[in-house]
Amino acid sequence: MRDTGARDTGTLLAVSDELSITTLDTPVGTLTVAASPTGLRAVLWPGELDGRVRLGVVGDGGAAADEILDRAVGQLREYFDGTRQEFDLPLDPVGTEFQRQAWAVLRTIPYGRTMTYGEQATRLGDSNKSRAVGAANGRNPISIIVPCHRVVGSTGKLTGFAGGLDNKAWLLRHERGDELDLQPSNPTPTRT
Repeated sequence: MRDTGARDTGTLLAVSDELSITTLDTPVGTLTVAASPTGLRAVLWPGELDGRVRLGVVGDGGAAADEILDRAVGQLREYFDGTRQEFDLPLDPVGTEFQRQAWAVLRTIPYGRTMTYGEQATRLGDSNKSRAVGAANGRNPISIIVPCHRVVGSTGKLTGFAGGLDNKAWLLRHERGDELDLQPSNPTPTRT
């Protein structure tokens, strides 16, 4: 994750870059992918709740943002095809320092494995912050690539997920190699 050097106590980092946006049809619905010239800003679900993720100014992010979008779309296709387990993209999420720390822990969860909110909180240094971790994960702007779907409740039960619990279950089954229909209805991205 990009470290901006900002040290804050809950304020969001400034969002001033213009973003390039594209969509990608996948087995879990049409995802909206956004990039700044610096890195991937968001992977959003169909019907995303307004205000869950701060994007910035949607417009023309330029050639650098477009190149990041192309790489992200290609890597997401590979993920859904079952040929990619790790993503190699520059990231540019917007969030508080605590949120970014929680999202960094998400990136350490291996493909096909899960972690509880309590385990994630412990990795952040305070096992009593599992609810705060859950709230931070709920604001994760880069779904799938920053794998918040790999975090489960203390009993292993699937809990909250911006893409819905059915999609969370689908992603986990996909990563574990369960038989699924992996053919998206339209694998061609559409740039807006």
